[in-house]
Amino acid sequence: MRKLLYQSIVLPPLTEERPAVDESALAELAVSVDRAARRRLGRSLAIREVDAGSCNGCELEIHALNNAFYDLERFGIRFVASPRHADVLMVTGPVTKNMREALERTYAVTPDPKWVVAVGDCALNGGMFAGSYAITGGVSSVVPVDLHIGGCPPTPTALLKGLLALLEGAAVQRR
Repeated sequence: MRKLLYQSIVLPPLTEERPAVDESALAELAVSVDRAARRRLGRSLAIREVDAGSCNGCELEIHALNNAFYDLERFGIRFVASPRHADVLMVTGPVTKNMREALERTYAVTPDPKWVVAVGDCALNGGMFAGSYAITGGVSSVVPVDLHIGGCPPTPTALLKGLLALLEGAAVQRR
């Protein structure tokens, strides 16, 4: 016990350094997303995150957008609990057979105009889960996808850049 106590006092904590991101560039990017949302929708952007069967790597990066470092709420971008209040569905992971109907229903109740963003490599084509008996496929095999943000997992900055591209019309042709 003394050895553990001594080590906890002498050794530094085993934590990672804070990500090296230029805060002014991040703030400018978030303001651009909010400005584009207000121009396209007349209000701030509301996002509903849907986990269709992922490993939760992408969810951690999406949730990082709400932490004290990125803090998207200060720019008016918010996550909502109901798809009925959402403008964007951020779908992560390959669509499992058990989540297929839930994703279809979520898409159906999201009001127009709506966009679907497939987040991560698994959402594109099933990723490392492709070919599994439990996987239907990528998100586009169930609902129409407007934008794919690649990465395993994509960084919060990449997620913001993807949202900006979606809102500015540089994304995949709208339905």
